Amino acid sequence: MKKFFQKLLFPVIGTGSLIWFLVRVIPKPSRATYPCMRVAAPIASSFVIYIMTLLSSILFFKKARKYLYESRYVMFAVALFVAIALGLFSHMQNNKKLYAVTKTTLEEPNQPMGTGKGIYPGRVVWVYNHDATDETCQNNQNDYWFQDDNANQSVISNMLSKGLQNMTGETSDAAAWNAIFHYYNQNHGKGDVGYTAGEKIVIKINLNGEGNTNSAANINTCPQLCYAILDQLTNAAGVAQADIGIGDPSHMSYGGGWWPKPSMEYYLDKCETAFPNVKYWGNGMTATPPTAENVMFAADGSVSDPLPQCYIDAAYMINIPVLKKHHRAGISLCCKNHFGTTAPYTDGAWQWHPSLPCPEADGEVTQGNYGVYRCFVDIMGHKDLGGKTILYLVDGIWSSVNWGHPPIKWRMPPFNNDWPSSLFLSQDPVAIESVGFDFLYYEFDENHPTEGGAPNGDKGPYPHFAAVDDYLHQAADSTNWPSDIIYDPENDGTPLPRSMGVHEHWNNAVDKKYTKNLGTGDGIELVSVFVTNAIAPQDEEIGSLANNFSLNQNYPNPFNATTTIQFNLPVSAYVSLTIYNIRGQQIRTLLADNKTSGQYVQSWDGLTDNGGLAPSGIYFYKLQVKNNGRSLEKVQKMVLNR
Repeated sequence: MKKFFQKLLFPVIGTGSLIWFLVRVIPKPSRATYPCMRVAAPIASSFVIYIMTLLSSILFFKKARKYLYESRYVMFAVALFVAIALGLFSHMQNNKKLYAVTKTTLEEPNQPMGTGKGIYPGRVVWVYNHDATDETCQNNQNDYWFQDDNANQSVISNMLSKGLQNMTGETSDAAAWNAIFHYYNQNHGKGDVGYTAGEKIVIKINLNGEGNTNSAANINTCPQLCYAILDQLTNAAGVAQADIGIGDPSHMSYGGGWWPKPSMEYYLDKCETAFPNVKYWGNGMTATPPTAENVMFAADGSVSDPLPQCYIDAAYMINIPVLKKHHRAGISLCCKNHFGTTAPYTDGAWQWHPSLPCPEADGEVTQGNYGVYRCFVDIMGHKDLGGKTILYLVDGIWSSVNWGHPPIKWRMPPFNNDWPSSLFLSQDPVAIESVGFDFLYYEFDENHPTEGGAPNGDKGPYPHFAAVDDYLHQAADSTNWPSDIIYDPENDGTPLPRSMGVHEHWNNAVDKKYTKNLGTGDGIELVSVFVTNAIAPQDEEIGSLANNFSLNQNYPNPFNATTTIQFNLPVSAYVSLTIYNIRGQQIRTLLADNKTSGQYVQSWDGLTDNGGLAPSGIYFYKLQVKNNGRSLEKVQKMVLNR
């Protein structure tokens, strides 16, 4: 029925798109690059082709009838064949999936909804260190992402330490864990107490890459991060190894599963050697039997599932997903990570897919309305899943493009075509998924060189599916729940709280500021911890560079045709000066060369790297300098008015 109405609406949508495109672009061709025009253009072109082929088909049918009456059978056959071919082609145009009209429409930036959670409510810590990964990693035989020569253990352990301390406001790891346990227990009726010896902790990681082809190259939770969190729990938090369980129930021997693959074996060998008494879940390891009865219930009544009994028995949980997009959900973070929690007992998580924006993973959004049932809300609020989670830790060391696929380098600053090398930590389940959404949404758009264009089951700008962030609206504020839905994932008559955290979108993909960063509201606070720019005190040349290099405000600003950028370089260094649009996409490289010390002036003519006119709007220019293996950068904002 939905496809039927789409076919009926195609001429209306096509006519409107064509008129809109002509009215806007003919007077000013530079508008063709505007986002709204990039949406209208493919629909308008499909409509024009549809009309032309339909009219041509009708014309050739008339010709065929005329030739039949004249007994010119060869011409009749040719005309009839052409008429049918054109008719089928016209039908294909009308039958195209209108991806452009199924894209999500985000609310305005910095419009928070919900109530922040955590010691510092709504705080998300982003730790970035490009030294965490080897930029030259080829991710093939003997050079895979998970190996210690590609993922630096000491750097990743240090990143986790800095993340924990910045999340809690403490100055030591032990104090950070003590604060985490105290906060959780105070808010769960246990009183002002910390961790008690003997309490069980479960760690849900993601091993989904083990089930796909070429699995050694496919991403899982980083083994070095698994090692780091076990080291933190045992040596900083004082948890006995025997009281910790880590793994992914969906990849275990109980009820079937995939055979162990190289990255999983590497993870096991690395962690089990250092922490032999920890319980490891996965194929051929410790089994996680299900609860005797179903204890997880969908609010729309469609699903009820068991959970691992060890989850029920645990006092605390740590959720460690991989930063990646997803062909059904749009994004795959902390909530999606729990699809692997019930999968071994139900032959997969298929029963939960209907509530995702693109249930069939075919690129067609059939659940793109806001305010419909979303299983992620149930998962986030269940007392033995989100309800037990003391730490949400998103693994962005490598990242990926889909559920079980290889890692990919990121374009947006500060990554600049390198591995993302990041960790994200929070006590607020809504805030951390909102931040993850923004990163994925602005990195993987329709113009991405490998992931852009119309989506299918293998690739696409999935975060742009309509209503991908609907579950975040509902988790943040119960007034966004569907009118016929009451979320009660334990089915005990107690609805989820009005707000499970705070949601908003950042101001832009370069600044990456939320309302608490801007001082304009009580929403998300993104604490950025960049440890790539640490300056060695003994290195006087680097110290001079850090203290004296400058990037001036462009002049004029705003500008119409050309603007001038000036910067000062106190020592010789490799210099790059690049322009980004408000979505964080690099559009022009003005300079990339070795420079001696001195004052430099560079102009921008408002053109992109491909020679096109950059449209009116806000842009950012970034100066990055590299010297003796150290990297420093500065960013300024400018406005182009055409």
